[in-house]
Amino acid sequence: MISTCRHNHPNPMPPDTAASPQVAILLGTYNGEKYLPEQLDSYASQSYGNWKAWASDDSSSDATPKLLNDYQRKWGEEKLAIINGPARGCTRNFLSLATNPAIVADYYAFSDQDDIWEPDKLQRALDWLQTQPQDIPALYCSRTMFVDEANHDIGVSQLYTRPPAFANALVQNIASGNTMVFNHAARQLLCASGADADVYIHDWWLYLLVTACGGPVHYDPHPTLRYRQHDINLIGMNTGWKARLARIRMLFAGRLAEWDEQHVRALQKLDSHLIATTKQTLRLFAMARHRRLLPRLVGFKRAGIYRQTRLGNVGLLIAAAFGKL
Repeated sequence: MISTCRHNHPNPMPPDTAASPQVAILLGTYNGEKYLPEQLDSYASQSYGNWKAWASDDSSSDATPKLLNDYQRKWGEEKLAIINGPARGCTRNFLSLATNPAIVADYYAFSDQDDIWEPDKLQRALDWLQTQPQDIPALYCSRTMFVDEANHDIGVSQLYTRPPAFANALVQNIASGNTMVFNHAARQLLCASGADADVYIHDWWLYLLVTACGGPVHYDPHPTLRYRQHDINLIGMNTGWKARLARIRMLFAGRLAEWDEQHVRALQKLDSHLIATTKQTLRLFAMARHRRLLPRLVGFKRAGIYRQTRLGNVGLLIAAAFGKL
């Protein structure tokens, strides 16, 4: 059994709202006054209306807390709850939200503070999620439309065509957190790993968790939000040669190997939740990482790891050869 978050009420399962499932929007904020109103307004413009936003503010020093309070007065506490974040960075903030025992819903949606959701974002996600069994972890994600600071279109995120899978998740994250919507069973996996899971970033971790436990991931090629690009983005556009060169630099600086080590350790702690094929893939991957060149390359091949593009797989082979995985 997957352990659930502890709750102060007797029933830890989501409310029985089969006709109109409730979505908990998990919003992480930190000094976001400039763009936050547009993001909040885009929630209110959703074609699907049964949602409640939970804003975890990570000790903002600007007008973000005031803005949140203003919207709470306008919408009511039944639509917006405000809590204090752990003040330990983006990943910890989102994981603390996802594992907060006060938050119980049928589905959950991560949200950054500076994007703009398309009006059908939640509806598109629920159209797929509601076709999946409730007791199996399921994750929805999508492409994004890149926009500049003034909300002008500047491009679309890369289209991934290979299937989402654990063998892909080990070496690449195709699921952008700001597009993610997931069911209660997937949320229980985050609870099982805990708010303090030693992982690089919350969205990659959820992609790993769901696929590792045999859950389906749906990558929607239709952009569901406007992903704003600006100077203080933690993670920005992943397209173009500039982005590719940045990833190459991180690769040869050992960042991917560092993240892989974190993920392997964190997944091994959840061994009882993993399906048999995942355990085999993880074992082969973990063993190959510490072998000499030829056994390392053979081990990675047997593990079946892959990235989404031909160029990405060339980079993966080079990284494997130089011991950077």
